[in-house]
Amino acid sequence: MPAELVAVDRLLDDPRFFEPFREHFDPVWGRPSIPIETYLRLMFLKYRYRLGYETLCGEVTDSLSWLRFCRIPIGEAAPHPSTLMKLTTKFGPETIEALNGELIAAAVEEGLVDVSWLRADTTVVPANIKYPTDSGLLTKGIAKITTLVGRIQSAGAAGRTLFDDETPAARQAAHRIGSKLRRRNETARAEVLEITGELAVLAELVCEQAKRVLRNAKRVGDRPIKRLRRMLADLEAAIEAVGQIITQTRLRLSGVTPDGKTRRVSLHDGDARPIRKGSLAKPTQFGYTGQVTDNIDGLVLDYEIEPGMPPDADRLAPAIARIIEVTNTIPTAVTADRGYGQTSVDVDLADLGVDLVAVLRKGKVSIKRHAIETADGFVELVKWRTGSEGRIAALKRQHGWDRTHLAGLTGARTWCGWGVLSHNLTKLAVLAD
Repeated sequence: MPAELVAVDRLLDDPRFFEPFREHFDPVWGRPSIPIETYLRLMFLKYRYRLGYETLCGEVTDSLSWLRFCRIPIGEAAPHPSTLMKLTTKFGPETIEALNGELIAAAVEEGLVDVSWLRADTTVVPANIKYPTDSGLLTKGIAKITTLVGRIQSAGAAGRTLFDDETPAARQAAHRIGSKLRRRNETARAEVLEITGELAVLAELVCEQAKRVLRNAKRVGDRPIKRLRRMLADLEAAIEAVGQIITQTRLRLSGVTPDGKTRRVSLHDGDARPIRKGSLAKPTQFGYTGQVTDNIDGLVLDYEIEPGMPPDADRLAPAIARIIEVTNTIPTAVTADRGYGQTSVDVDLADLGVDLVAVLRKGKVSIKRHAIETADGFVELVKWRTGSEGRIAALKRQHGWDRTHLAGLTGARTWCGWGVLSHNLTKLAVLAD
């Protein structure tokens, strides 16, 4: 095997990595799953080389070295992609967080973790959605509700409940908006708003009809089949999502900007939010805010994914506290950018035992503070802090943080957690050499 895989294989060959998975399996009931040691190595390869599930299983089956690394006997195929998908969803973010904690603890025991200097920074983890517009979301919502109602009616659960297919009318309206926008003048803008209002009315009509279908379908038997229950739950969720989009569309048409903390930007990802981080290339992004805390060797010792734009300053001290708990070591110095520049941050970190906190304050500072910020040790840490941008870029470019392919906050935390695990395994493979 390649040297990196040999080192990673040695790191993962530790019984402590099986513990986070035990609670998800019953020792008596249920079908046998794939070996966890195989699952762990498959997921490392997936995130290390940015592979889809189907491609991953195909590549592993065709490679003798990858079969050996994944502990799959020669002549046997890799597990089916759907098995990996279901297991990843089943385990969730708590399991991967525990895995990352166990990995850091194991590295600490081997003396591979330097906790003297730490730096933190935040970034946007985009959701797997297209740029949202009110008209686009309304059109997709109408089409989705219509499709779900059609499936329920095909299952014979909605009786003869009246439901009109308004998808063609919605798509024609969306096409008209596209043609108006090409003119780029105030008259076209007014016409676009008028058509958007028509779409909101159409979506409201579709939701009312879908609610009647839902009520009548639920009356069919006390215990409908599992597939029908799932379709009814999907329809109920779609009606709720489209209702939120209708409400925020009407607010925008009245001249009021919807609150970004609650704004719906996707039908399938209800937790994604608009985020503005000052980027010139992408002023507004849609997804989640991630915080990364790494050390002088580039190991990510703590990470967290939150919806929207929570304040940076409130997140630093808890992250350092978690690192102290895992490593049983208090860092000598901590640095971050101006977004964390508050007196409370310095006080909280000092209470944790940190000697030097190198965080520049916002705005004009006092003479005393200026003297602190121009001291040699402070300046050296601030310069070192800029490397956190490169660490985040590596996570985005090589380990999946450029876009989460699992929907919802739980999915984003799961996706990013596996990215951090593959990143840290790669780093530790080098440090352990």
